[in-house]
Amino acid sequence: MAAGAWTGDTLRLLRLLWSTGRGLGTGLAAIRLAERLVPAATAAVVAMLVSRVAVLSDSGDGGAALLPLAAFGVVLFVGHVAESAAEPLAYLAQQRIDGAHRAAVTRLAASSPTIDVLERPEAQRLVRRAKADPDDFSQRTPGQAALAQLDQVMDGVGVAAVCTVVARFAWWLVPLVLVPALFHAWLRYRRRMEWIGLWRSKLDELVRADRWQETLASPGVGKDIRVFGLADWAVERLSSYHAARCEPMFALWKRNLRDQWQFFVITALPLLAVFWIVVAGTVRGHGSVATEIAVLTAAAAVFTVIEPGDAALTRLSGLEALKAYDELAELLSEDTRRPCDVAPVPTGSSSLVRFDKVGFAYPGTARTVLNGLDLEIRPGELLAIVGLNGAGKSTLIKLLAGLYEPTTGRVLGGGQDMAELGVRAWRERISVVFQDFVRYELSATDNVTLGRPGVVPDQAALEAAARDAGLGPVLDRLPDRWETPLARSRTGGVDLSGGQWQQVVLTRALYALRTGAELLVLDEPTAHLDVRTEFDVFQRLADQRGKAGVVLISHRLSTVRQADRIVLLDGGRITESGTHDELMELGGTYAELFAIQAERFQQGCQDAIEEGELL
Repeated sequence: MAAGAWTGDTLRLLRLLWSTGRGLGTGLAAIRLAERLVPAATAAVVAMLVSRVAVLSDSGDGGAALLPLAAFGVVLFVGHVAESAAEPLAYLAQQRIDGAHRAAVTRLAASSPTIDVLERPEAQRLVRRAKADPDDFSQRTPGQAALAQLDQVMDGVGVAAVCTVVARFAWWLVPLVLVPALFHAWLRYRRRMEWIGLWRSKLDELVRADRWQETLASPGVGKDIRVFGLADWAVERLSSYHAARCEPMFALWKRNLRDQWQFFVITALPLLAVFWIVVAGTVRGHGSVATEIAVLTAAAAVFTVIEPGDAALTRLSGLEALKAYDELAELLSEDTRRPCDVAPVPTGSSSLVRFDKVGFAYPGTARTVLNGLDLEIRPGELLAIVGLNGAGKSTLIKLLAGLYEPTTGRVLGGGQDMAELGVRAWRERISVVFQDFVRYELSATDNVTLGRPGVVPDQAALEAAARDAGLGPVLDRLPDRWETPLARSRTGGVDLSGGQWQQVVLTRALYALRTGAELLVLDEPTAHLDVRTEFDVFQRLADQRGKAGVVLISHRLSTVRQADRIVLLDGGRITESGTHDELMELGGTYAELFAIQAERFQQGCQDAIEEGELL
């Protein structure tokens, strides 16, 4: 590494430590300095004490020993205080640094206006590296790296102090002790890096083993494991991945254990040589016994003051997290196609949204999902989009929400190209319910008001939205109604069924509609609801939408028949458009699909009547 880069990394880590607060940073530096000076100070006061004892043996005056004894006591006290205060202060500093770093990583990832960049494998790897998982043996956090950098600086001061004590006897003893100590630290560092490299090469096996372990302990998957008798087979898979990961690491550990004699030789031989030289010199009168003790104590301390590789490894691994953050920021900065903050979306256009010859293919794929699609979404209109699986319906919704950019063509909002609008301004005007919606472990109130996070919660709008979504009976059964956490893992929390969660998410969308959203987008919003509840929900939705546009995707054609307009998406294009009656009269694909669903529904009802389930 170039000296300039090393210096830059060092200053960056020390600035991180300083960012925790001047008082905390200064106090921690003072404590680390005191810890590193204790060995040299101990050697010096012990030498002073021994020399005074020699004087006392001739004069018999015990008062001469008070000063060195007091100094020795002060050194012991300072060392104890420093050791006691170092850990809590270091923990506080690390938490402040790592908390700010993780918040910055999260903020950076969330700042991307679209999600296509974040879906790249490269971006996913950078996010994982930047987060620096503390549970991963091979990773270190920026907070740990900053503390390790401080330790390295103070180690240098401590080494200089003990070398000064050694040099009082003979300067040429310093390299005789220092060089082997540095070699010892380098060798330990290299062994540790070899271990880390092997650990990282086996991460795939570790991930697979962890997944199998989670699977075996999961209550949901446990049903399949027991019903199909998969327990022994699953445990075998888990054991095979553990063996594949651990066997080479155990072999490396055994090799390192056998090689421990090398570290003993590197440490013992130089120290024995120094001890022999100092003792021989003292015998010949080239120094006092006090000087001899000081030199021997300081020489041994050189090997303890120089950290054997751990600080260097921690510094290097923590810097990887910081540099991954820098690379992620650079990668996301390439996504400049859509600004985030511009003027509000213009009004007055005859169409709220218009797709103009839009084509789209997911990044990294050659398959075209949308191909020259033209579609207009009008204010106050209930528009239903239908089509077979894989026709591109959910992709169309993602483009509408600004999560992806069209590959070709334009999406216009209020008559203006969305590529020139701010996604934040546009998203404030829409509310989207995705097919794979998120179940937040928050209260019912928070789960609903997330639909309009920038708006002061409106209790009347909450109650009205819950009524329109059919959530009222569910709320009445909750112990604390709106304030009940929707997660059994929380105190007083309750788990909801899939259909009940869908009603919560519908309430969220309808709440947004009642608090200012101008476009409501529903992607299979009622897949877990029964037909009657779904019909009632959409009837209330149609009645309450006012001037807002509503886009509905549903496989149940019996429900979408009440839409103002129905469009059929096929082959990446709109192939049919009209009301239910118009499309049935057309006799095209929609009419065929509707007839198939109606026949299946009638057959199901007939079978139920024959079996006595329906009267």
